[in-house]
Amino acid sequence: MYQRILVPVDGSPTSNAGLAEAIKLAKLTGACVRVLHVVDETAFLMGGDSFTPMSGDVFTLLKEAGQAVLEAARVKVSAAGLPVQVALFDGFTGRLSDRVAEQVRDWRADVMVLGTHGRRGVGRMLMGSDAEQIVRTATVPVLLVRGTTPELDHATSTGPSQARTETS
Repeated sequence: MYQRILVPVDGSPTSNAGLAEAIKLAKLTGACVRVLHVVDETAFLMGGDSFTPMSGDVFTLLKEAGQAVLEAARVKVSAAGLPVQVALFDGFTGRLSDRVAEQVRDWRADVMVLGTHGRRGVGRMLMGSDAEQIVRTATVPVLLVRGTTPELDHATSTGPSQARTETS
């Protein structure tokens, strides 16, 4: 059964729903949880005016925010009485899915759990999907946890989260 559960987090409600589901799974299996945060500096740069000089302070703030996200997640997992590890990555190389795939391989994760917005249609086309990229390249089972969003609340009458297992 699952002994190593990898959980990418970004501090969003959707990500927190994935973490909560990972904690439930870890309690059932006695697994260790590794919480991963990637400081995506490239996405930040691409979102702003590319001609505006960026201060090194901005990247320091992004990293500090990532460390705060990891600490909050670590506290949640520890409070559940589970072993937990945290990992923070920053830099301009690769996509989020590449970093997650690296961690799966290097840490020898048995399963991944992550939150997803569940966007469809134009929203998915315009926003892309980190979860979709992760599932496409995953070498282990992936449990996708759909977080609550206003667009989903109107589209469905389900509870606060739905878990769906995807395997590659």
